[in-house]
Amino acid sequence: MELRVLRYFLMVAREENITRAAELLHITQPTLSRQLMMLEEELGAKLFKRSNHSIRLTEDGMLLKRRAQELVQLADKTKNEFGQNREEISGNISIGSGETNSVRELAEIIHAFQEKYPTVQYDLYTANADDIKERLDKGLLDIGLLTEPVDVSRYNFIRLKRKERWGVLVRNDSELARKSVITPEDLLEVPIFLAQRALVKNELEGWFGDVYDQVRVAGTYNLINNAAVMVEKKIGVAFCFELQNRFDGLTYIPLYPRVETGAVLVWGKSQIVSRTMYRFIQFIKECREINE
Repeated sequence: MELRVLRYFLMVAREENITRAAELLHITQPTLSRQLMMLEEELGAKLFKRSNHSIRLTEDGMLLKRRAQELVQLADKTKNEFGQNREEISGNISIGSGETNSVRELAEIIHAFQEKYPTVQYDLYTANADDIKERLDKGLLDIGLLTEPVDVSRYNFIRLKRKERWGVLVRNDSELARKSVITPEDLLEVPIFLAQRALVKNELEGWFGDVYDQVRVAGTYNLINNAAVMVEKKIGVAFCFELQNRFDGLTYIPLYPRVETGAVLVWGKSQIVSRTMYRFIQFIKECREINE
């Protein structure tokens, strides 16, 4: 299975039209069709549902699409790393992060690093901690910003100074919006959305204490934007960090007793990093030593 053919496959999956995909790839339509048929024969699977006007992915095709995207991305990343001047700090650093205020501390570090090494570029990927760790393990990300509690036993890490304070996101016209803090008892009759990560749910269960059995869980979420829509539509309130951005018509209220979690920058223990990534890690450590 060649990367070139995987790129062909991804183009057809994107365009859902072989003729248009062939034009964009600058090859003939019969050549592209033949390459796709050979790929299906090699894998022993039907990848496309073909009709007169379009071509769509089968379930096997959707699985290959996910794998092909990862393989092509990793190949491009590797090529870029080897294409760098070995004496120059340049190229790309791929960073995974959740929607947290700790991103501001990371941005301050990047700003200082950028002043010293202006040709370095940063590929930002937003997801939850589990997704970020998976992409780190596959080599698709160089470094991840994770919020605690999180298992970092497989990673090298640097703990950031900023703390994330937990609260709930409520509608402005809710009775809860008039409160300065939210206690466990305030939420006993209110449907709530919790973060999907098990370690985070355990942390919030501890905050509720003995009354957790009375909590009405409306659902879970991995990123706050969609949960905010649920809050807006009166489906429930959402536990979240203090927000970077404000949502129209919604209010964040902190928990009491106070619940705070830290954040860590992580990278693989056995990961072979590029010269640029190595310098970036050393720079972060130097910044921490200066500020301590």
